[in-house]
Amino acid sequence: MILEENSIAPDFSLKDKDGKIHKLSDIKSKYIVLYFYPKDDTPGCTIEANSFNRNIEKFKNADAEVIGISGGNEKTKKNFCTKYGLNITLLSDSDFEISKKYGVFKEKNFFGRRINSIGRITFIIKNGKIIKVFRKVYPDRHIQEVLDFLKASINNK
Repeated sequence: MILEENSIAPDFSLKDKDGKIHKLSDIKSKYIVLYFYPKDDTPGCTIEANSFNRNIEKFKNADAEVIGISGGNEKTKKNFCTKYGLNITLLSDSDFEISKKYGVFKEKNFFGRRINSIGRITFIIKNGKIIKVFRKVYPDRHIQEVLDFLKASINNK
């Protein structure tokens, strides 16, 4: 089951492209945009990562830290970031432990084959609690949805 709004966001300790460990509990921004994506350097994931990257200043202005999580390892993250000039934080969940805790690791039908994969789902976290879950993510327009939600949240303090 995908975690619901008002759930406590499970903490994690995952490595980025340089092997640096990132913990959810160490992030000091008011909002955390935690997005899960299926795989590095695939079409939809590239569109989504580039969109977050292009809009990183807007997220910073909203006091939001963007963190992407998928399988793979530090090498796949480094190659992905280098190829597209990505400056957002992408973390490796190579054993899918964190993806399972958030309920986003699931069986999918991929061209008639059943495979296990991370779903494209975004969580907005504030004060350690999930305040919004985006379950139906379209990579080409998702970033604006997230920015609109953050803007509305800031205006409704």
